[in-house]
Amino acid sequence: MILYLHGFRSSPQSYKATLMAQAMQERGLQDRWICPQLPASPRAAIDLCKQLVQQAQARTGIDLASDLAIIGSSLGGYYANNLAEHWKCRAVVLNPAVHAARDLASQVGEHSLYHSDAPFVFLPEYVSELADIATSRPADPGRYYLLAAKGDEVLDWREMADWYAGSHGHILEGGDHGLTGFEQWLPEVLDFALGSASPGPTPKT
Repeated sequence: MILYLHGFRSSPQSYKATLMAQAMQERGLQDRWICPQLPASPRAAIDLCKQLVQQAQARTGIDLASDLAIIGSSLGGYYANNLAEHWKCRAVVLNPAVHAARDLASQVGEHSLYHSDAPFVFLPEYVSELADIATSRPADPGRYYLLAAKGDEVLDWREMADWYAGSHGHILEGGDHGLTGFEQWLPEVLDFALGSASPGPTPKT
């Protein structure tokens, strides 16, 4: 089972989410794919994820530690870290936010979604909620796969590499925050998430 969590202002219609949903369908695993539209409130987003996974567990009887993986992009990576530590499951983090409360403090105000122009408001209390759900560094980096681009124009890849030291995955030369060319890494990401492969650790920087 894969739970995919999009980033700030993003949606299930994002580039990476769409590619992965299609790949899961091609593998005949569309019933093991969960990709919700996350609410703006971080606390509500975490609560929604827990509810969806608990419903899937009740329906399928999966063991969360072995059968669940969370894939998170940007802010979704921050959420994925929280939930993976909660359930002790695998996680893939794609250019993840590491210090989300700090990074999103400047985003308080009105916004629109990238893929629909639907408006939403990021309230000041949401910054506090981000701080409240902060987790420590991964207790077991081997359960994580990091894909970080040195050319990320939004977040600092060095913080990602430091936070997820010892994890699997890759640190990419160049690139951007949206991970243009992600399809190159998609098979490896899905294999790790589905528990069918364990690539080597991220290179030391």
